[in-house]
Amino acid sequence: MAKLKIVLAYSGGLDTSVLLKQFALAGHDVVALTANLGESDMVAGEGYQAALDAVREKALKLGAVEAILVDARDRFIENYAYKALAANARYQGVYPLSAALSRPLIADLLVEAAHRTGADAVAHGCTGKGNDQVRIEVGVRARAPHLRCLAPLREKPLSRPDAIAYAQANGVPISHTVAKPYSVDANLWGRSIEAGVLEDPWNAPPEDAYAWTVTPDAAAAGGEEIVIAFERGIPSMNGLRGAAFLAELNTIAGRNGVGRIDMIEDRVVGLKSREVYECPGSVTLIDAHVALERLVLTRDELRMKAGLDQKYTELIYDGLWSTPLRGGLDAFNEHLALRMTGEVRLQLQRGRAIVTGSRSPFALYDEKLATYGAGDQFDHDAATGFIAIWGLPVAAGAAKANEALDTAAKPLVHS
Repeated sequence: MAKLKIVLAYSGGLDTSVLLKQFALAGHDVVALTANLGESDMVAGEGYQAALDAVREKALKLGAVEAILVDARDRFIENYAYKALAANARYQGVYPLSAALSRPLIADLLVEAAHRTGADAVAHGCTGKGNDQVRIEVGVRARAPHLRCLAPLREKPLSRPDAIAYAQANGVPISHTVAKPYSVDANLWGRSIEAGVLEDPWNAPPEDAYAWTVTPDAAAAGGEEIVIAFERGIPSMNGLRGAAFLAELNTIAGRNGVGRIDMIEDRVVGLKSREVYECPGSVTLIDAHVALERLVLTRDELRMKAGLDQKYTELIYDGLWSTPLRGGLDAFNEHLALRMTGEVRLQLQRGRAIVTGSRSPFALYDEKLATYGAGDQFDHDAATGFIAIWGLPVAAGAAKANEALDTAAKPLVHS
């Protein structure tokens, strides 16, 4: 391959560190692009900036001609995560799409860096089995179809033990070992853990795979109560917004054992895979958002939205973020969000986020109509006429169905 200038999506983990070293040894100029999506906000003690600076320094030591660090937390939260929140997006009803949501943003950042540095190509460390190759490459094609997109681990797959061996032989510092070979991806919306013993779906996830949550049995018995406020669909808590809010929510929900997910998942490429996630903040937040929707949206809006939310989720998971349909669904959700103002109270207790109250100035719930107490203002007499009219097509249909059955029971008469 002729010498190229390549922008590599660089996480600092095993796969992308090996790729960076391979590109550098092959004589290519590599620009390492690292996006701060909030993973390091969850790093205890050293702080997020120190952790990110370490990733950048590592890239330069491995041979990158330039190491770009982009603080994309606000962009990720506002333009990706909160749009998914508006759709209550949980793949197969469970997974809040933390990794999937970050990929179209990473694709955009790769394209922007390629334009800024004059690069010939972009590259990623995804395998041929994974979802992320689809999401990143489709995203790049939507923005810059002229750019080459390199996927070395798809073209020449490298097993995790082989990658660890290559790293050790070529001076690539890694935290992975053969005994603990997990592949981890994280941002403020969640943390995913793959590989090693997790590949056998019968194996229970070892505790050392988790970092943000405690086992529910180890959480405090009394739990904790929180109140999440929404203003036109945008959440906050105790005055905290954006990255600071999500980091705090992850911490509180995580210490109460909320957000552990262990599922068999249908990948984009058709395989089933065993996936383990920690999504304490996003799981809690989606539950709160759903509760507020039930309070302020009409029955028909909720019924329509349920189907559209599933489609929105599929678009994210399947790497179709850049499609016009997703933009149209955003417009629908933004219209509904005009009424999504209020508060939701939750009890976080041993692995569960339990909604215990909700209120809103736009609530459709009317206690005077709903109560069974003395203040009941519902017109019970009106129900008689309502039932007669509502049941009219049912009665007519049933009568004709019975006629058809009677006719079917009689022998046919042929002329």
